[in-house]
Amino acid sequence: DIFVGSTLADMYFKCGNVVDAWQVFDRMPKRDVVSWNSMITGYSQNGNYEEALKFFRQMQLDYMKPDNVTFIGVLRACASLTDLEQGKQIHACILSSELQLDAFVGSALVDMYAKCGSIELAQQVFDKLP
Repeated sequence: DIFVGSTLADMYFKCGNVVDAWQVFDRMPKRDVVSWNSMITGYSQNGNYEEALKFFRQMQLDYMKPDNVTFIGVLRACASLTDLEQGKQIHACILSSELQLDAFVGSALVDMYAKCGSIELAQQVFDKLP
């Protein structure tokens, strides 16, 4: 069951057990956006920012559409890595998606740009927030 697998992976991440979270995800016969978000957010919360970005890229290769939770998780990873170029690419992905820019994603964008030292872009995003 996708729900149980995603919840179990999330629990393992919250306990700091990255390996077991990965094993649960790897054994899931089907995955949805929630499963992917559990992995991206879990890796990011555990300081494994590169892994979070790797899962985001794999999610896209698997033709899974990211949602707002996905974008918040990967923007957190970019901010922590101070990876402005990757953050800009994700911002472009957000703009080209069908999702509405909400206050949560907007705040994550502002945070990422500010932590990457691009105060002007942070201000531009902030000025466009709903």
